Amino acid sequence: MVTQFDEKGKIFTTIVSKSPVKVLIQLPTNQVQGEIHVRRDGRLKDELDSANKYIAVTNATILSQDGSKVITQCKFLSVNNNQIIWIIPETEMLDEEIQK
Repeated sequence: MVTQFDEKGKIFTTIVSKSPVKVLIQLPTNQVQGEIHVRRDGRLKDELDSANKYIAVTNATILSQDGSKVITQCKFLSVNNNQIIWIIPETEMLDEEIQK
């Protein structure tokens, strides 16, 4: 990432464009439905393989472990990558009942 400074010391950085990908994430005790933002030329796997320990999920719905009950909803959720059992982009789901 390129960092630039103006004469007053203000920091300017390159803007990284990302697109939201709707996903369903299985955690040990819950499921999370929401959006992960992926670089436009990247893949969901690239975001998971990054050096970041946590992944940001926006517009998140936290569900029971089997996905049958909504526990809470939030605009932002930080998920520890080590807790992810599996993750499915909603575009890859075959069950139309799950897709919203």
